[in-house]
Amino acid sequence: MTDEQTFASLLGKAAIAVWGDMPRDIQEALFETAMRNRSELRRDLAVLLHERHPRTQHPAKPD
Repeated sequence: MTDEQTFASLLGKAAIAVWGDMPRDIQEALFETAMRNRSELRRDLAVLLHERHPRTQHPAKPD
């Protein structure tokens, strides 16, 4: 029987693969859920996703 870690890894890889096709609210919900209690990894995951899917970059904040 396959364990939960295997399924989590498969789902994570699938989410990364289709990230750019997801609506922004879904992206944000997944990102925030994944990063809960993992603030030290936020930037690294954001960089990975933005490098693979440039259109997901957030617009610059107004001054």
